[in-house]
Amino acid sequence: MNKQSKQLNFAGQVFYIGIDVHKKDWKVTIRHNRMHLKTFSMNPSPEGLSSYLQKNYPGGKYYSVYEAGFCGYWIHRKLTALGIENIVINPADVPTSQKEKVNKRDKVDCRKLARELENGSLHPIYIPTEEQTALRSVARLYQQAIKRRTQIKNRIKSFLFFNGIEFPDMDKTRRWSGQFIDYLKMLEFEHHWDHYSLNRHLDDLEIQRRITRDILREMRREYKQNIIMQKLKSICGLGIVNTFTFYAELFDIERFDTLDQLASFIGLIPSVSASGDTEIIKGLTFRHNRYLRHILIEAAWVGIRKDPALTQKYNELIKRMSSQKAIIRIAKKILNRIRYVWLNEKEYVYGVVA
Repeated sequence: MNKQSKQLNFAGQVFYIGIDVHKKDWKVTIRHNRMHLKTFSMNPSPEGLSSYLQKNYPGGKYYSVYEAGFCGYWIHRKLTALGIENIVINPADVPTSQKEKVNKRDKVDCRKLARELENGSLHPIYIPTEEQTALRSVARLYQQAIKRRTQIKNRIKSFLFFNGIEFPDMDKTRRWSGQFIDYLKMLEFEHHWDHYSLNRHLDDLEIQRRITRDILREMRREYKQNIIMQKLKSICGLGIVNTFTFYAELFDIERFDTLDQLASFIGLIPSVSASGDTEIIKGLTFRHNRYLRHILIEAAWVGIRKDPALTQKYNELIKRMSSQKAIIRIAKKILNRIRYVWLNEKEYVYGVVA
């Protein structure tokens, strides 16, 4: 007797996939029609996930999500190319129950992602293009190089203090001029190994300085070709490095509909705890872009010295609040001017009160 086999067909049906991404494997949960279908482990492969879905749920409409982290956006791009509508989210924005917090496991995380994706409660973050991601990596590489250089300088200072040697001139140590480095190379120690150790620290410093100069050269080359960066540099307190960093971190400022949205992304809004008639302002929010907030605050300190309009506003503010709170208000004003310069491609005008 012949048996007719019926092919699987899920045409028009929707499947929600939560992916907990790790280097060695993925934990994946699949949901459909408010049902948990399956949670399983698999090799970290977008192609493997696509093949699994096509084999077991052919013809379906697939939506997936994973949390932003070490893996970047290459997974998102591959999943999208394979026909899976994927989003990437901020891990802090996933609705989580207290039970899920105290029982945090990979299986729990991927099930939570799939559930909230189906509920429609997840909001994707902005995904830069591959070219934009590469440009951003240069800006962050420069910050890492500066941090590394500072660490080496601190090691040298600690080494000298450990051996009872004081700096002859604090100005030279701040600048770390060639003259000061030559002075360090000429220092005499009782033991040969101390001199050897110091020279290796200095060699490490010279290598890092050379790397930093090379990165800065590339940033200047891009700056000369980018109209937005050139306009942003007209703003007080923003040099080539800062304008490059601002552009590389934001790219598309039109994705922020209002100044408050932009200020929230950068971290220039207060953290508030309110209950009933009681409201406690705790200071700046802990959620911020660590590459941009400090740039704006530094620019604000420069602005109140160089821009008469900002000087006047700062003087008004410190009459009713501390200088730290006042400078945050000034930083937000500078951010507003950055937004205006960027959107209109017009240079910054000093002395404008409005």
